[in-house]
Amino acid sequence: MSNSSPAYPATRLRRTRVAPWSRSLHAENVLTPADLIWPLFVTEGSDVVEPIGTMPGVNRLSVDNLAAAAREAVSLGIPCVALFPNTQADRRSEDGREALNPDNLICRAIKALKDAEPGLGVLTDVALDPYTSHGHDGLMAEDGRILNDVTVEVLVGQSLNQARAGCDIIAPSDMMDGRIGAIRAGLEGEGFDNVQIMAYAAKYASAFYGPFRDAVGSGGYLKGDKKTYQMDPANSREALREVAMDIAEGADSVMVKPGMPYLDIIRAVRDRFDVPVFAYQVSGEYALIEAAVAAGVLDRDRAVLETLLGFKRAGCSGVLTYYAVRAAKLLG
Repeated sequence: MSNSSPAYPATRLRRTRVAPWSRSLHAENVLTPADLIWPLFVTEGSDVVEPIGTMPGVNRLSVDNLAAAAREAVSLGIPCVALFPNTQADRRSEDGREALNPDNLICRAIKALKDAEPGLGVLTDVALDPYTSHGHDGLMAEDGRILNDVTVEVLVGQSLNQARAGCDIIAPSDMMDGRIGAIRAGLEGEGFDNVQIMAYAAKYASAFYGPFRDAVGSGGYLKGDKKTYQMDPANSREALREVAMDIAEGADSVMVKPGMPYLDIIRAVRDRFDVPVFAYQVSGEYALIEAAVAAGVLDRDRAVLETLLGFKRAGCSGVLTYYAVRAAKLLG
């Protein structure tokens, strides 16, 4: 069959795809274990490994089991873990004051990880939803409004509490205006000048967070929705404004959340700003893959590596993913 392209047959793009060595040589993006951050859910108790029903294969761990997780991460080349607490009902309150407790679950978890593997990076979430009795990321007025400025004051205290416990990265996920600048000033004021801030800069009000809320126990508490502070999925230019503000206020890196439905946002942020961009392959994305695997319509290992490579291709420096251990073993 003739081909009318003037470059044919001098140009055959398939030539470089013929052999595995050549495909490796010409790969434009590479995924390694160093690109992965492993989220860990922490709960009270002793020797607890508690399966999360909506996230098959993911467990809540008690603090005494974190040392083994830390050693596994280091052995696989995973550079950082992210901590999320499952706070018991009697520790929740309208003002989320447990976030300021220096002996709270997260602070004990940070110390356990650092005792086990001092060289492992520890990222901690900053938001009040694990601690509030209404399930929101900020303080709530009597009429249901989420109060921005007074919430920021508490978030600064929460950040300092976690920095004193030894965390390496503060990751504010609350989406309150001005919190990055306030947290940066607070950290600098107490001598934590090397503690990084990874801002959840473009966090959307998404349907993909349901299993996560089950994991941290906040779903049953949530009153209303989070649309007044998390971003509208219809908007992309607004995401660039959010990112610009967080960088100007002192963020060292930024995050887009969720991941796969927002690859266009990741690419736009990467093209516009010279800062590291991360994505969170969130609980709903994980659950979708697991459901497809259970139905026999996806090969889990291929799907995991393909989605994670997709984040790198879109411009990510790294990815928070519940598949971190599996992916690291596959890449090993």
